[in-house]
Amino acid sequence: MLYAIIATDTLDSLSQRMAARPAHLARLEVLNDAGRLVLAGPHPAIDSSDPGSAGFTGSLVVAEFASLEAAQAWAQADPYCAAGVYAQVQVKPFKQVFPRS
Repeated sequence: MLYAIIATDTLDSLSQRMAARPAHLARLEVLNDAGRLVLAGPHPAIDSSDPGSAGFTGSLVVAEFASLEAAQAWAQADPYCAAGVYAQVQVKPFKQVFPRS
């Protein structure tokens, strides 16, 4: 089943985010290579794809996991959690309607 991982950053998280980014992306690459990643990316703090020093307010990952518990465990093990980037992480079942698969 698909799950949406919706994370909210702490204030002024940009330096921590950038330091942990390579490890964060490496984990996403594993999901992608396994064909389990639907989409992933950050929420810019301003209306721009490159927010510069304004940074980001959180992230969204939609991926396939065996269960809600597995998705929650994966989300909690994210390097952004360990680095203090995320203030809150919510994991919810997700039903993809579009694009049709």
